[in-house]
Amino acid sequence: MSLSSTNSTIPSPVVPSKRRRAAADQQLPESPMDDSSTAPSANPGHIPKRGARACTACRKGKNRCEGEAPCRRCQLSGQPCIFEKPEKKNGQLLSSASVERLSRLEGQYVVMQSQMIGLQTSLDRILAAVTQPGAPGVLPPGPPIYPQTIRDGPGYVTNVSGTRTGLDPQYDPALMQDQRPPPQRTFPPLPGFAPPPDKYSTYGIVSSAADSSEDESEDALPRSTLNAPIEALQGLANAAAEAAAAPSFSASRVKKRKRTEPVPRNAFPHVVEKGLVSDAEAKELFHIFFSGCHLFIPIFDVSYDSYDGLKERSPWTFDAILAVAGKIKSGNNPPAPSFYKALEEAQGIARSSLFGPVVRKEAVQGMLLLAAWSTNGWLPSGHALRMALDLGLHRALEKLADSSGKTLSEEEQRDLVVSSRIWLCLYWFDHQMSLGTGRPIVLRDESSIRHCRVLLGHKMVSSTDVRLVSLVELIAQKTQIYETLTSMNGQVNHNTLAFIRRASEALDKWWRDCDELHRQTMDEDSLLVKILAGELHYAKLWLVCVALRGVSWDKMPFEQRELAFQAKDAALNCLNIFLGSQDYRAALRYAVHDGLVTAAFSGLFLLKMASLFPTELDLPGITSQVEQLAQLLSEVAAERYALTLRVMLANLRRKMGITHPGGPDAMVLGGQPQGQPFADPHAQIAAPQQPPPITMEELGLHFPQGAPAPPALHPADIPVWLQEQSLTDLGLPVNGSDGIFMDLSRGTGWPGEFAPMPEAW
Repeated sequence: MSLSSTNSTIPSPVVPSKRRRAAADQQLPESPMDDSSTAPSANPGHIPKRGARACTACRKGKNRCEGEAPCRRCQLSGQPCIFEKPEKKNGQLLSSASVERLSRLEGQYVVMQSQMIGLQTSLDRILAAVTQPGAPGVLPPGPPIYPQTIRDGPGYVTNVSGTRTGLDPQYDPALMQDQRPPPQRTFPPLPGFAPPPDKYSTYGIVSSAADSSEDESEDALPRSTLNAPIEALQGLANAAAEAAAAPSFSASRVKKRKRTEPVPRNAFPHVVEKGLVSDAEAKELFHIFFSGCHLFIPIFDVSYDSYDGLKERSPWTFDAILAVAGKIKSGNNPPAPSFYKALEEAQGIARSSLFGPVVRKEAVQGMLLLAAWSTNGWLPSGHALRMALDLGLHRALEKLADSSGKTLSEEEQRDLVVSSRIWLCLYWFDHQMSLGTGRPIVLRDESSIRHCRVLLGHKMVSSTDVRLVSLVELIAQKTQIYETLTSMNGQVNHNTLAFIRRASEALDKWWRDCDELHRQTMDEDSLLVKILAGELHYAKLWLVCVALRGVSWDKMPFEQRELAFQAKDAALNCLNIFLGSQDYRAALRYAVHDGLVTAAFSGLFLLKMASLFPTELDLPGITSQVEQLAQLLSEVAAERYALTLRVMLANLRRKMGITHPGGPDAMVLGGQPQGQPFADPHAQIAAPQQPPPITMEELGLHFPQGAPAPPALHPADIPVWLQEQSLTDLGLPVNGSDGIFMDLSRGTGWPGEFAPMPEAW
């Protein structure tokens, strides 16, 4: 028997199983799913996923499954036939960044929705109050969403969420007739701090090369879009839709579109538009300001900052200019109504900037003007500094000096130049306020002014930029001098004297460099050249007074005595410049506090030196010059500084026994006869050591006969540094000018004959 025949007679084990399965198919009843069994064969090209080809029971036992529910194996065993559902194919999956962005967007939308609901409720209450004016009672509204302090009057906006006039929609007048609340006391309105109502309630930089967009996160909402939430939400929604529609297999990241911000319109009108000041008077005041004020605060470009240009760009700055010019125009006379109206409008806009967004760089100019010509510029100058930092103005100089970047357009260059000029002026003013009042220096970022001379080489340089750069470089040196001398704690040794000599040489070098810059565009007799020389001599005087603060000047060694006489020479040079230049004398009416302090302190120091060394100085000549300076300051409405000089002159004459030439009608301040002891109404027992009061004759002032006597000059209003017992103290007080000059705004101070300068707010 062959092997092939043997194999042919052996039955195949596979055939019976197939026959049994076929027999089973004939015996089983027809399943309702049998009609669908042909579905897979209808589409032979479709290959289901692994989770859809076998039920869970067959896949667990690793058996072949028919791929349709119920399968025969589960029917025979009585088990439930369960197929896992395949994952749905989604070709438009969102990235994690898009999902996270949308989630944050939803959260912001919920917050804004609640705010809008509150606003709608408040509007409904106001509408009810307007449509029902004869309602017998008013229910108090619910708590406002935001606490508001609103100022009533023209130019100020009442926030609807904080109104106290409204009716509850559920209010029934008939039920409340017997439950009327008792009448409440009325109080004057608080100053307005509400931001402007416009959706772009802004005063700041528009998107440009000098903006601060690089500080913002890519995923966060920019500050500007927070002012227009609906537009911001629409933009984000469109961006999310575009990202969702992009194919998921795209590996390249879509480049972000450059943020474009609409140019915000001015939320507040200027005084001319509101009809508070006529156009002719506004032009006159504008001309007065740019006749000399811009020399002391070099923040403008006369060729660019025109009347129509500033009025259009920044009503805040425009109103501040008119207010400053109105005060200068009035002189010693009562200010005109235009001064008060312009000042009220400028201060109102300034208050709104405290709690509202700021996006226009001219806002810093307006705040700086209010600070510079007020009697207390420390607080508003600090606010202006933070406004500039928030706008990113401290980076403008660095961008202007960076020549490796792209080519800037004319508008972008103008924006950088203006931003740099504002920042430099603000940097100088803030440091000058700190050094002049003995307060700590807040801003210590010297890198932001490192490229200050780049401004002088730009094609858009102004005529006052050379003075601005000189001021910035001088204040940088004075800051280093002040910090070094204060660390010595008043110890005068060889190291201190050597440092003073080195600092004096550095000041001379600064003057030579800056004088050379000035001479490129102006002659020797120019006003700015005279001002530069005066600043050099005052800086040397200030250097000695700070270094020898607290030293007993009547017991000085030879080295300190030499320093004192060097300071005397510097003060005398200052006085000669002020009185010898007709242009400088005329420009003092435009000067700010810093310029007036330079003149007045020089005279005060000379009077104290004459008191200490009467035989070595020309006492009659010094007193005559100081009298001329006091008269000049009185003529330019700087009575605070003139009165300080007169008080010091009176004390010096008393000590030296010098009589002041005057008429027989001299009287005591306060109406008391000459020679009577001063009667302090606040003291129960008169101090026997109290010096006699200073008469009007000693001060060189004469009130007309028959005029009511002015209030008494309270001793507390005379700073200790000015009193007779302090004539030997030549050092600068710790609190600077605040401890030297008289405060005319105090209730017990100088009578109201001299209107004090307005506060910034």
